Amino acid sequence: MPADTVREDIRNFLTSRRARLTPQEAGLPDFGGRRQVSGLRRSEVAQLAAISVEYYTRLERGNVGSVSEEVLGSLAVALQLDDVERAHLAALVRAANAPHRAPDRDGGISHGRDSLQQILDAMTGAAAFVRNAHLDVLATNQLARALYADALDTTEQPPNLARFVFRDPRARRFYRDWERIAHDAVGSLRTEAGRTPSNTHLADLVDELATDSDEFAMRWDAHDVEYYRSGQQRFHHASVGDLDLDYDALEVPADPGLTIVTYTLSPAAPHAPAFLRLQQEGPAPA
Repeated sequence: MPADTVREDIRNFLTSRRARLTPQEAGLPDFGGRRQVSGLRRSEVAQLAAISVEYYTRLERGNVGSVSEEVLGSLAVALQLDDVERAHLAALVRAANAPHRAPDRDGGISHGRDSLQQILDAMTGAAAFVRNAHLDVLATNQLARALYADALDTTEQPPNLARFVFRDPRARRFYRDWERIAHDAVGSLRTEAGRTPSNTHLADLVDELATDSDEFAMRWDAHDVEYYRSGQQRFHHASVGDLDLDYDALEVPADPGLTIVTYTLSPAAPHAPAFLRLQQEGPAPA
């Protein structure tokens, strides 16, 4: 990614973060009257971060050479960044200060090791798949193939979950929280773009989705970042109906960029009978 593009990403990220905060949320007095900007002014961010307005303005323009960790930490507190946003800002600053450095890793690994498939196959009570940081699904177990049958039903290989979310109408039926899933998918790709700014494969995927989907383009321009860890995901499966499943995303240390995603359910959970039926039915025949 060219240095100018990274600086623009820094500008857009910082601008979007201050635009979402009101003075009241930031703990600043509100003196009333009409404000000329959405969210905080630059001067207010500078005040909260204990730096000069001139210095903050330079940072927001992407001029981050020699910026200290202390200043970045103060900005993070002032803008109320969460852990993922802090890491994203730090990654952008590193990229801006070393524009010709090769990416630390390629999150677009195109295949997984045989042993990962063996691990998936051993998880008989969980739906599990391996994905890369581009949201390509590289390996699945039997229950994941049954759960994600619609997403895997594509001529594009490997199947990509972001393409499914934004280009396949079945996704809006499958994900009962489609809006949240769409937000998280874009945020995950945006996070990876900050970590690997020279990743041309990811840039091509983003360009494709932004061209094909106004929904994707709108969310990409919001500069929100997300990281899958754990939680609950709400599905509607064509065969067994509604499923509220617990998910965990487990990074693979031996293969940076790969993640094992698992879906499980307590036997006492309301949707446990439906999940059991899905296990018994298995994936539809090809």
